[in-house]
Amino acid sequence: MTSPGHGATTRRWVPPLLALLGTLAYGLLGTQQLRLLIAQSWDLGIFTQLLRAYGELRAPIVPIKGDEVNLLGDHFHPLLALLAPVWWIWPDPAALLWTQALLLGISAIPLTRVAIDRLGPWLGSIAGAAYVFSFGLQSAAAVQFHEIALAVPLLAFALTALLRDQVRAAALWAAPLVLVKEDLGLTVALLGGIIALRYRSDIPRRRLGLGLVAWGVVWFVLATFVILPALNTGGQYDYTDNLGSPLAVLWPLQKWVTAGMLLLAAGLIGARSPLIWLMAPTLAWRFTGTVEFYWDWYWHYNAVLMPIALAALLDALGDRRDGRAAAWLRTDAPRPPRAVRVIALVLAAGVTLALGPRMPVADVVRPDRWEPTWRAAPAAGALAAVPDGTVLAVDITLMAQAVSDHDVQWVHGPNQRRPDCLLLDHYAFSWGGKPPSSPVQWASERWGTPYETVYSEGGFAVVCLPGVTWES
Repeated sequence: MTSPGHGATTRRWVPPLLALLGTLAYGLLGTQQLRLLIAQSWDLGIFTQLLRAYGELRAPIVPIKGDEVNLLGDHFHPLLALLAPVWWIWPDPAALLWTQALLLGISAIPLTRVAIDRLGPWLGSIAGAAYVFSFGLQSAAAVQFHEIALAVPLLAFALTALLRDQVRAAALWAAPLVLVKEDLGLTVALLGGIIALRYRSDIPRRRLGLGLVAWGVVWFVLATFVILPALNTGGQYDYTDNLGSPLAVLWPLQKWVTAGMLLLAAGLIGARSPLIWLMAPTLAWRFTGTVEFYWDWYWHYNAVLMPIALAALLDALGDRRDGRAAAWLRTDAPRPPRAVRVIALVLAAGVTLALGPRMPVADVVRPDRWEPTWRAAPAAGALAAVPDGTVLAVDITLMAQAVSDHDVQWVHGPNQRRPDCLLLDHYAFSWGGKPPSSPVQWASERWGTPYETVYSEGGFAVVCLPGVTWES
């Protein structure tokens, strides 16, 4: 039996230690990707440009998405404005990656503490470790920055407060989620509904839950049908066309695999907790979506579901201090036997461990993944060849790195502005395997004006309008 002193020591030190390990692992993963010129998509460039705008106290106009595109008309994430000081301190895409790593790491602290309180020091510590290195958080870090980084700790603190019966605190932590992404308004509303049902005989708490329902629904409607179309250059919500038939939610098999992995992350028994239903809004738009990336366990889409999975698991496994557990709408069900608790935690950790070498953070401890790529010097040379402050069209590879010193747009985008320079990578995946054989000719034909080559090495080419380099 664990001594009280040991339990207190574990509770004091293990949660921040796991947060530190998670932050370092995910931050180093991001650093490694930048070092190796790994660009998973254009998202890091987009959010770096947004952060620069906020840091310069401007509206979040992101030319990478198109001329005069306000990113608040793409997804509703005004809470990202709070990250403006990050740009003041460190104007670099690496700052976003380390900020996301810190936010993911911090989310482990409240959840691990409540896990230790409810399960004991050993099982609680295992639950915290399974969470902070869960497949959902790892894949989010691996595909670089997204706005959901803010949602993860907010959900962690909200659900932890609810598990402690601190309903007001839970509502206060959950309320800002509506300002992280438009669909999270439905998650907030559903959390309010769970609170109203769980505390249906407690009138003040029930009213608080119903208030949270109204808050979530109102912001979902406002953000999706009013604010986003008003700020969108096309006057619409861009992602409506990504939704298919509700019947599509059942197929292909890939969706069932993802759902199964999420249930395993909740130790299967977590399905007994009503908290598991907080996954429903996110899974609904993903599984009815026509974009294949939505369906998989990979990418960032499961990150917001990881706090829900652990909270549901802890809710269903009960509290060692009073012997009660949640089962559907009951909060006084008998606590499951120790064997069940151990098996549940093995499943929660095992679903990530089973991925083996596919786990993204495994790269951090592989020495060969820290060897500098042969293209590092040519990449640096290409960036240095572009005069600061120019309008620069780029492909994916160096998009984020170029944002700090240039007015960046995407070379394949709808922009009408004629760029001063173009920085092209022969090996960028955004060319679909068909890069131009002559970058200067391609640029001249694309923009209808002569360009000249000012740099060409290692697959990188910089072409500029005549006179741009020496005028700068």
